[in-house]
Amino acid sequence: MTTIQAAGLTKTFVTKEKQPGLRGSMRALFRPLRRETCAVKDITFAVEEGERVAFIGPNGAGKSTTIKMLVGILHPTAGQALVLGKVPWRERARLAYEIGAVFGQKSQLWYHLPPADSFDLLARIYEVERATYRQRLDHLVELFEIGDHLQVPVRKLSLGERMRCEIAASLLHHPRILFLDEPTIGLDVVVKQRIRDLILELNQQEGVTIFLTSHDAGDVEVLCKRAMVINHGEVIYDGRVSTLKRDYIHAKTVSLKLGEPWQGFDGPGVEVLKHKGYGVKLKVDTAVAPIEEVVGRLLARYTIADITVDNPPMEEIIARIYTRRNA
Repeated sequence: MTTIQAAGLTKTFVTKEKQPGLRGSMRALFRPLRRETCAVKDITFAVEEGERVAFIGPNGAGKSTTIKMLVGILHPTAGQALVLGKVPWRERARLAYEIGAVFGQKSQLWYHLPPADSFDLLARIYEVERATYRQRLDHLVELFEIGDHLQVPVRKLSLGERMRCEIAASLLHHPRILFLDEPTIGLDVVVKQRIRDLILELNQQEGVTIFLTSHDAGDVEVLCKRAMVINHGEVIYDGRVSTLKRDYIHAKTVSLKLGEPWQGFDGPGVEVLKHKGYGVKLKVDTAVAPIEEVVGRLLARYTIADITVDNPPMEEIIARIYTRRNA
């Protein structure tokens, strides 16, 4: 079953510009200059039930604008969309009962109240029966391990604790689609992985469709089987994440904190970006040397106090896609 359909979806924002001085002020009053910015250009796609889709791109690419149209917050300038058979901007109230949304930089929890109070209020807003709500809440508390945080004001929670509560809040009414806009932004590596594991578990247990935007290629690699890459409002790639990784994500950055001074490291596909004292940063071409093999050799040679493996920035991936398309 198709849960999301978009056809020729376009959003143009019109802003008024004022020239300096009195003359500019008078013109802005009677004949203002208008500037049009096309945030989303004629995009078409479909998402099936239970899919985990990454909708990725650099800042200003049109990701959040697209999500806001799909949940009914924004009206498109042109084109059509159906979410669970409903036109989002016309049937937003009805659609809200069937979807959940988490915006990494915008909270749905009341800042000065404990999460338990927000959960109770959201359950009433979504008209969840009391017995069903209690059962659902108990399941989410156990799944997200937030029992110790229920009575703590949100302002006193860490970012990772708050994000777990945010996602739990979006799931109280059993949504069929979960829209996630930068859910791991600002989180450390351990908390990011925990959030990813919870989202995967939710998808596998309940068949919730996941529509994710993220700047973190790690989110895409772990969570999603399909990726759509958007840039300047246009979809420039739509395919399997495994193909994206194979064709475009060829390098990873390995940052090390050693227990001994750096003595060098040779091997095919490995480039030393910088080193100083006990710290070193390497670039690994995974098409030449698997990351697991390189890390294993490093562990065999050095005493390692800390290690971090990062994907290339999204801008670099976008540049490679453009280069391949225009070649």
